Amino acid sequence: MHETIRMHLEGHQQVLRRVAAELPGPIATAAEMIVSALAGGGKLLVMGNGGSAADAQHFAAELVGRYRCERMALPAIALSTDTSILTAVGNDYGFESIFSRQVEALARSGDVVFGISTSGRSPNVVKALATARELGCTTIVLTGGDGGSVLPLADAAIMVPSEQTPLIQEAHLTIIHILCHLIEQASLPMDRQDPR
Repeated sequence: MHETIRMHLEGHQQVLRRVAAELPGPIATAAEMIVSALAGGGKLLVMGNGGSAADAQHFAAELVGRYRCERMALPAIALSTDTSILTAVGNDYGFESIFSRQVEALARSGDVVFGISTSGRSPNVVKALATARELGCTTIVLTGGDGGSVLPLADAAIMVPSEQTPLIQEAHLTIIHILCHLIEQASLPMDRQDPR
């Protein structure tokens, strides 16, 4: 049992070391896109399935609430939270439309639509990103492995270098926290910004 625990933690550390070495550029690009959209009056729409749905809700909550600093609330919506919409759209149009229908209703040009998918192959995330592009939104994906079928639909992609879903998800949460920090810092006056 101890060996299993040690191996899991070592795998986690190896992935995060690669994230630190390979992904600062893509993470910074995504943060800059979100900051620019928010500064221009846009909003952030975030989506994912299962654990990625929880990550989407976590991301939106940190921005609407606060991450580390007191500031104005930032407009972010997780598309995985309204059970009436999810079940109505899933029943009437199919599960692959649960996010695209919400993007069609809520997104406007200048918004950011942010898809989270460990494989990059979730049909409902792919369809929603395609809808977002048709509406003139900026699209960002947080994924893993080879990026999957979301890549051609993304203006920016953050791909965790792993094929193991649990390790990808663990890295995703860390990346979301980094994005929250960067976005929050950009929303504060210069004299209140934390250099860390």
